[in-house]
Amino acid sequence: MDYEKICKKVMEIDPKIRFAGIINEKGRLFAGGMRNGLKSLEDSRDDEMLYMELVLRAKMRREFDKVLGPVQFAMSYREKVIIMSFPVNDNVLLLSTEKGIDFSTIPFKIMKMLAH
Repeated sequence: MDYEKICKKVMEIDPKIRFAGIINEKGRLFAGGMRNGLKSLEDSRDDEMLYMELVLRAKMRREFDKVLGPVQFAMSYREKVIIMSFPVNDNVLLLSTEKGIDFSTIPFKIMKMLAH
């Protein structure tokens, strides 16, 4: 799977997507990143904590897969941004978007793209 290509395609879906990156099971970013010209809202040390917390939450959600079915995406609606995460094999696709994005359609476009 070409993870850089996935991140690039995700960024093309909507200009309000600030960040698209693939985080491995150890909480490390290994593909994608911030949209050119934008600055992260947190510093790089906070990025690492966010990634590790995200991976931990994704692993914890798997505990309920047998009962509820696997997670297809998760979303946090925050004061400054919307954060979405999508399981991709043993990794997580992380998105950060502007608040004005259409979060009723974007996740489903991404899930369709990931299915191909």
